[in-house]
Amino acid sequence: MYELLKQEGRAKRGRLTTVHGVIETPVFMNVATAGAIKGGLSSDDLHTIGTQVALCNTYHLHVRPGDELVRRRGGLHPFMRWDRPILTDSGGFQVFSLADLRSIKEEGVTFRSHIDGHKIFMGPEESMQIQSNLGSTIAMAFDECPPALAQREYVAPSVERTTRWLARCRAKMQELNSREDTVNRQQLLFGINQGAVFNDIRIDHAKAISEMELDGYAVGGLAVGETHEQMYDVLDHTVPYLPVDKPTYLMGVGTPQNILEAVERGIDFFDCVYPSRNGRHGNLYTKKGTLHIKSARYAEDDRPIEEGCGCPVCRGGYSRAYLRHLYKAQEALGLRMGVLHNLYYYNHLMEEIRGSLDSGDFAGFKKKALDEMQEGEDR
Repeated sequence: MYELLKQEGRAKRGRLTTVHGVIETPVFMNVATAGAIKGGLSSDDLHTIGTQVALCNTYHLHVRPGDELVRRRGGLHPFMRWDRPILTDSGGFQVFSLADLRSIKEEGVTFRSHIDGHKIFMGPEESMQIQSNLGSTIAMAFDECPPALAQREYVAPSVERTTRWLARCRAKMQELNSREDTVNRQQLLFGINQGAVFNDIRIDHAKAISEMELDGYAVGGLAVGETHEQMYDVLDHTVPYLPVDKPTYLMGVGTPQNILEAVERGIDFFDCVYPSRNGRHGNLYTKKGTLHIKSARYAEDDRPIEEGCGCPVCRGGYSRAYLRHLYKAQEALGLRMGVLHNLYYYNHLMEEIRGSLDSGDFAGFKKKALDEMQEGEDR
């Protein structure tokens, strides 16, 4: 059940109660694509840095190790040793990114595995079955994710098919959740709004899927080629037509700046690979921008990544000089520390956003945070 606790303009402060625990929103979901965070973080680490939700991917887990194998282990939660909510992406984005390896029909999509090339078919029913086998807390509907800048002639029929697929996803999930042997019979379903950058298509689709009374709603197909201004424009037009009393999820977004702007526009769920990917490459987030730790200027810098940061790396006293050495020496510990810090930064940013909404000063917090980030990317 989702409770809308408070609003400031369109910004929402909410709480989603699930079978695997309570999610305080706005929330950032840490991306554990194949059941693990790239960078060597364990489920214990995720607890330490304040993670509320882990996001895993249906396609990747179906291909390896296999969703039936995970089901026999009792689902993702015991398999990963993670006792908090998990959201599984439907696999649609991964399937449709394999542009030269797929064939789309009304029934679903035939494509080839990126691992060994074997042929796979996935449609709404198959995606729901896989996600049911994984036993995630929240399952995403199977959709087509057209490029943000695709032609209208392609986008319009694609979105219509996504709506038909959503109805099939809902019916299949209802069937699966009624079975005695289902891993998680209280699995939730989020639908996905599509429409590229065509606001009229987005609005019509938002209206259509809102009538299905799902557990939550996502805005998909953004941060895939359009400008930030185009993304914000889509949110300005689309989000008002999604139910305010249900979670609203902006898929695959984004930078700290993107998150602040999207919260203001009514989004309360986020995920992105940026913090872990940038952490692995030595690009570390601070309140005043990104610190590029491999720079020679940090060779003898004994300060932590950020003064006052509560992450295990900064709190543990590890210096910029030491971290730079680890990255330059290609030591795995450096990557792990960078990812730990960045994910802590994102989770702590969301905590601060929630606090500002609780106190009624999100607008002030957003302005201060953005001003600080613009002071300089590196110093």
